[in-house]
Amino acid sequence: MIAILPYAEAQFAEVDALWRTVFPEDPPHSHAAVAIPQKLAVQRDLLLVAQEDGHVLGTIMAGYDGHRGWLYKLAVHPKARGCGIAHSLVRSAERALTDLGCTKVNLQVRDTNRDAAAFWAHMGYAVEPRISMGRTL
Repeated sequence: MIAILPYAEAQFAEVDALWRTVFPEDPPHSHAAVAIPQKLAVQRDLLLVAQEDGHVLGTIMAGYDGHRGWLYKLAVHPKARGCGIAHSLVRSAERALTDLGCTKVNLQVRDTNRDAAAFWAHMGYAVEPRISMGRTL
């Protein structure tokens, strides 16, 4: 049985390996060694892990700033896909955000990641007429 639970620090190596597999081209500031400690410092309960028999199969990271919620780092091990893990992770993160008072959730998908865009559309998310902008500090 798959359980969705808050991240535990003993899971770092498995989450790091999962993210390296699923996000091989992520920039260094998105690697587990940077992102996980930053997340644990703020809303640590919004880093969720899907596990079965003590092994990490997936993750999702969420954030809430009091105005909007965000979803980040949805990852499911390639060998565990198609079993509803991503769906369970997303709905768990949405419930956690709702419990905090969040009424609107945003996410970003790379425009080249058609599979991810199709998944999010299936989950009820839609492309909004926005321009996403960012700046590395």
